[in-house]
Amino acid sequence: MKKQPKYETEAEYEVAIEEIERLMDKGEENLTEGDFETLESMALAAQAYETEHYYEEPPRTLEGMIELRMYEMKLDGVDPAKTLGVDEEELLAIINGTQAPSVAFLKAVHTKLNIPADFILQHV
Repeated sequence: MKKQPKYETEAEYEVAIEEIERLMDKGEENLTEGDFETLESMALAAQAYETEHYYEEPPRTLEGMIELRMYEMKLDGVDPAKTLGVDEEELLAIINGTQAPSVAFLKAVHTKLNIPADFILQHV
């Protein structure tokens, strides 16, 4: 296996991403063994760069986690409230911390937003 590169700057990272995309566009069946090794080492180095430069702490509150998941799932407007089986005002009150979530709401958060049950239990 080739020596894993280390990207120090955003410019180096951007060039690497372009090369990774170029290799991936070739298609798996068209890659040589050397291409696979290059792709793997560059992808690992890019991942390390992203972890160091783009990492964000996960939410530490249930409300924060709900907002994050709604954002990730591109739920906006009345969609999140409908998805979770509550009206929009109730959802806003729960997110703002002015109303405690019901058990039915917490079940919906777990099943519809895929928030782990242990996270919910630790933050209720």
